[in-house]
Amino acid sequence: MESVKKTKEYEIVKKRSGRYAVRDAKRNWVRGDEKLKILVAEKLVKAPVPKKEEPEPAPEASTEEASAGATDEAAAAEAPAEEAPAEDASAKESSE
Repeated sequence: MESVKKTKEYEIVKKRSGRYAVRDAKRNWVRGDEKLKILVAEKLVKAPVPKKEEPEPAPEASTEEASAGATDEAAAAEAPAEEAPAEDASAKESSE
């Protein structure tokens, strides 16, 4: 690893892969947002820009909802049919 910059608070090194690593004064590796702030302040990397999600077209969403609703209705119709035989079995036992 090649030392890029050394200050009292931290040391920035460049790995063979081209990525940067940051060590604090206690020789502990700095990670996450703190590392990003240091590298951006030193102008070694650019801050990532969050992508804006485009809203999905309305016709596709309504088609998906309609098909999901049909699936739920089919599942609801099957559920009582499965429960009915269990009730008949318990009714037969009590009549005997």
